[in-house]
Order: sequence, then structure tokens, then C-alpha cells
Amino acid sequence: MKVLRNWATRFIRDEHGMETVEWGVLAALIVVGLVTAIGTLGTHVLTKFNALQNATS
Repeated sequence: MKVLRNWATRFIRDEHGMETVEWGVLAALIVVGLVTAIGTLGTHVLTKFNALQNATS
């Protein structure tokens, strides 16, 4: 039991590799933001093109 407790304590205190996780989370947030922005922008552009097409017909 003591071995397991020592292993768990070392595992919790070990920060090796945390930077990779942090960069992964940051990259995921950037991707979500870009997808949202591009989706919104695409909808607005499509609306403008449809308005332009209806105005010229």
C-alpha cells in the first residue's frame, strides 16, 4: 500500500510533459475559435452574395 501511495504522490507532483498538454489545449481553443469565426463569416458572405444576386436579377 505504501508503494502505491508513493507512486501516486510522485505522479501527482510530476509536471514533466504538462507543457505539451497546455499547448494541446491552446491549439484546440484556437481551432474552435477559427471554426466558429469562419462559419459565421461564411454565413454572412453567403447572405451578401444572395442579396447581390437577387438585386441583379
